[in-house]
Amino acid sequence: MSLPQDMTLIEITSPGAPEVLKPRSAPVPAPAAGEILIRVHAAGVNRPDALQRAGKYPMKPGMSPIPGLEVAGEVVALGDGVTTYALGDKVCALTNGGGYAQYCSVPASQALPVPDSMDWIHAAAIPETFFTVWANLFGLGGAHKGQRALIHGGTSGIGTTALMLCREFGIQAFATAGSDDKCAAITQLGAEAINYREQDFAQVIAEKTGGQGVNVVLDIMGASYLNNNLKALAMDGRLVMLGFLGGGKANDVDLLTILAKRANITGSLLRPRTREEKAAIAEQLREHVWPALSAGRCVPMIDQVFDYTEAAQAHARMEGGDHIGKIVLRVA
Repeated sequence: MSLPQDMTLIEITSPGAPEVLKPRSAPVPAPAAGEILIRVHAAGVNRPDALQRAGKYPMKPGMSPIPGLEVAGEVVALGDGVTTYALGDKVCALTNGGGYAQYCSVPASQALPVPDSMDWIHAAAIPETFFTVWANLFGLGGAHKGQRALIHGGTSGIGTTALMLCREFGIQAFATAGSDDKCAAITQLGAEAINYREQDFAQVIAEKTGGQGVNVVLDIMGASYLNNNLKALAMDGRLVMLGFLGGGKANDVDLLTILAKRANITGSLLRPRTREEKAAIAEQLREHVWPALSAGRCVPMIDQVFDYTEAAQAHARMEGGDHIGKIVLRVA
């Protein structure tokens, strides 16, 4: 394929508020060995992008300083050794950064085929959240059919993905949100909604489960929710932490509850995982989740679409907290 020499990308000009995101011209990257070059049609917006923009996200050496953790588009060049994809293939991919651009190189092992019935916008909303939920709710959390799960931030990209997959795999789900509209969206996804502004979620869980609790909690709040999360857990329950919007350092932790329930507290970040770990998650998604996506189930909920040159507005929308589902940038 004939490729241009230059492209437009969105860079972080300095750590700060959304307006530090600015377009600039840069050379089109060449795929390294084991990588594919994607002509990006759409890119997902995720909270780690906003943390990176603000200078609050740890970056491993060699990772792109350009934001953007997931893309969908066409394969336009192959790095040495790539045999799993061909030019023109439609893929969505988990990136190592660089998704806010017209072209992005990604490891071929982190790409998956776009289901035939899916458009670019929905495809771009898959990788980061589906990789994260699969690795944490089903991997570290061990959630499976017949169990119960509590998902905090139930209308976020992570939350809506987790609830769709709980419904798909027969897991009874509860989810927190802070408005009637968001609670209604949670109900539509087949979960029990808990308005955290009006209800004590641990008390609701106790009432709804006959005091048994949930097997897994997927948490984005951290310190402020820790003790109530422990109360909500069942015996041998797993608390999986993905973020700390409610604080990163917890005081007055109820250690007795951890011992009494044999609770397992864990957590992870997706971006620092190795290429091999991400490849393994991709293969698990291909085996267990891709059949549902190909059948038109578990399709991402889209909140709003912005042109990629409007990345600042997209970040402002995310940080405003009113979105339900994924925010996506249309690139081409």
